[in-house]
Amino acid sequence: MKELILIIAKALVDHPEAVRVEVKDEERSVVYELSVHPDDVGKVIGKQGRIAKAIRTVVTSASVKSNKRVIVDIKS
Repeated sequence: MKELILIIAKALVDHPEAVRVEVKDEERSVVYELSVHPDDVGKVIGKQGRIAKAIRTVVTSASVKSNKRVIVDIKS
């Protein structure tokens, strides 16, 4: 899942070397913290959050087999 988020985020930004994903595994959920260069935050979020919502939808769909809730946080 981490690799999927990295591939999607690196394709969207101008500074792909600054893309990082940290994983926090909790009891009932997994939190993926996506960090990007401050100039690229708007590109990852998109107009009215559409790209961020699409990323979350893809990750949630890919994690259906695991019985944990998946959360994607975007940080600069």
